Amino acid sequence: MEGSRQLLTAAMALVFLCAGCTGPGIQQAPQVLLVTEQGPVTIELYTESAPASAGDFLRYLERGLLEKSAFYRVVRPDNDNGSPTITVVQGGLLAEDEYLAPVKHETTAETGLAHTHGAVSLARFEPGTGGASAFFICIGDNPGLDYGGLRNPDGLGFAVFGKVVSGMDVIVSINSLPGNLETDDPYVRGQLLKEPVRILTAQRL
Repeated sequence: MEGSRQLLTAAMALVFLCAGCTGPGIQQAPQVLLVTEQGPVTIELYTESAPASAGDFLRYLERGLLEKSAFYRVVRPDNDNGSPTITVVQGGLLAEDEYLAPVKHETTAETGLAHTHGAVSLARFEPGTGGASAFFICIGDNPGLDYGGLRNPDGLGFAVFGKVVSGMDVIVSINSLPGNLETDDPYVRGQLLKEPVRILTAQRL
């Protein structure tokens, strides 16, 4: 009987210990819910691994700028004009005059993250020009976007800062839309949506 009581006490202590794992002192990765015209998408942010990039996404959220954003570009093997081929959906602000200052480039070599299925990453030109004004979500694994990948000539890749934890079906659906907006830029020809999929609301969970 005494032995059974000790086992029960130990088991209860373990339950309380595990219950405390989500209590104060344990930092949970923040999540952001984007409600789009096609449905909801929940993104978990890697604020510890990629503090500048994830922090910038939160900065856009807090200023209400994500609710002025939309998904406007779809890239897939049948319309990709770069190499190696990637499959992504790009979103962000449509008005450049509302862009905030860019953040430093956090490579995947520094963060230990990768452009796997559902990864959320910052678009950029030169290193240090990226920000949450333009971000993209990977469909399938896209290693060419990682540090050392060949998608960007400088080999520095792009900055992963989060992952879709719910709503990838919405992203896949958006990616299937026709890129029917005419453009003179051959790199994005066949990829831009004439009617971008708007982000209606954005909130931190």
